[in-house]
Amino acid sequence: MKLEGFTTQDFETFHIDGLDERMEAIRERIQPKFRIIGESVSEDLSEWAGHEMYLHIAKHARRSVNPPKDTWMALCHNKRGYKKHPHFQVGLFDDHVFLWLAYIYELPNKSEIAKTFLDDIDAITDNVPGDYVVSLDHMKKGAEPLETINLQHALQRFHDVKKAEFLIGRHISANDPILKNGDKFLEIVKDTFQTLVPLYKMSIRD
Repeated sequence: MKLEGFTTQDFETFHIDGLDERMEAIRERIQPKFRIIGESVSEDLSEWAGHEMYLHIAKHARRSVNPPKDTWMALCHNKRGYKKHPHFQVGLFDDHVFLWLAYIYELPNKSEIAKTFLDDIDAITDNVPGDYVVSLDHMKKGAEPLETINLQHALQRFHDVKKAEFLIGRHISANDPILKNGDKFLEIVKDTFQTLVPLYKMSIRD
C-alpha cells in the first residue's frame, strides 16, 4: 500500500478527550500508516542491521484513565517485544513526528551501552549530523540538537541514573510539508535510520 503521509487530522488526534475516544482515533487514523511504514522500512533496516527487524505498534494497554499524549511504532530484532532492547521508532506528538534510535529505561544492560558510547563518543559526533536531536526522556516532547547538547554529560547520566534514557534522531514539525508526501517521508525515515545503524550495531555487541 502507498503511504499518503500525515495530515492535520492525525495530529489533532491528541486533542480528543477521553481514553477510548482517542484510542479509537489512533487505531483508525495513525496505526494503519504505521503498518505501511513498517512494511516499507523493515526490509532495508534488516539488511543494514544484519538481522531481521520486526514491527511493533504501541498498544497503550497499561492506560486506564489518561489518554496517550503520543503514539509510535518500533522496529526491533526481538519479535516478542522492543522495550528491553535498542530499537528504532517512528511516532507522533500533537506538534511533531519523531524518528528515534531509542534506548529507554527498561533496557537491562543500559549502563553497558552507555559505557560503549562514552568510550567512543566520536563515533556519534563524527557520524551523526549536528542537526539531529537528542532526548533524555521519551515521555517528553523536548529534544536538544546534537551540536549543542553536552553529550558527555547526557551519556553519563544515561549510565548513572536508573530511569535515564537516550534517544537520538530527528524531529519533523507537524506543519512541515514533507509530511504530506508519503514517498518523501519514507525516504527521510530510511535515511535517518541508515545514519543511526552504526550506533545501533555498537550497542548490540555481545
